[in-house]
Amino acid sequence: MPNKAFLEITNVCNLNCGFCHGTKREKAFMTASDFRTAAFRLRPFADYLYFHLMGEPLLHPGLKSLFDIAEDLEYKVIITTNGTLLKQKEDILLSSPALHKVSISLHCYEANDIGIPLDEYLEDCFSFCEKASQNGIISVMRLWNIGGKEDLNEYIIGKMKKHFGNEWKEIYSGYKIKEKVFLEWGEKFDWPDENGEYISENHSCYGLRDQIGVLCDGTVVPCCLDADGAIPLGNIFENTLEEILSSKRAMNLKNSFINKHVCEELCKKCGYGAKR
Repeated sequence: MPNKAFLEITNVCNLNCGFCHGTKREKAFMTASDFRTAAFRLRPFADYLYFHLMGEPLLHPGLKSLFDIAEDLEYKVIITTNGTLLKQKEDILLSSPALHKVSISLHCYEANDIGIPLDEYLEDCFSFCEKASQNGIISVMRLWNIGGKEDLNEYIIGKMKKHFGNEWKEIYSGYKIKEKVFLEWGEKFDWPDENGEYISENHSCYGLRDQIGVLCDGTVVPCCLDADGAIPLGNIFENTLEEILSSKRAMNLKNSFINKHVCEELCKKCGYGAKR
């Protein structure tokens, strides 16, 4: 059974990062009513609820009500954000018992003019991480841009050390900076696109095994990398998840992951999956 559900509360973003696939879908925000329906139907399959697939979740005007619903359903919520709205939304985030982790994509600064001076942006992110740590919330600052602007990374890390000190513990994915505050490295990767280049079909995937995605219109997809809904398995507002996951297409795809011979075109063009 999937343990993680990616429930896209909006596909709207306030940035245009070169490393992000983006989406051709109509821009939308999920209503609180639809969110409750989707989250309720996902609950038997997932303990961790991610408020994104595409989009910047902190843009959602009803963010607090979505956290309240997630709390009612006893989810552990994970947010991935570009960090530009953390200061504006920190009261909502820090006051929610449901919030488990916030991942901040610091590498967004490399690809955008975000309208905030770098030092101010970083200080807002660092300050949030400090407050989150005090509230028992995990913060992960991401630099998923190995091979990118090394001078910018060095500057950011220098600022981190000035703010947090430099007694960091190295871990498999980066560093533990302090209790519940982490720096995570990652390589750039190309998002899969059904019109992209063939990579491999002899691999596995976590999709439909420990994760599942739901786009903001309710379309169920197998994983968090299906940005345009290339593999629609059904709609969470029209069918139960049990019905969707037992469909012929979903079962064939899941079995293809288990057998390491993927059957969907998008999966054949996924570099992330090819590493599995």
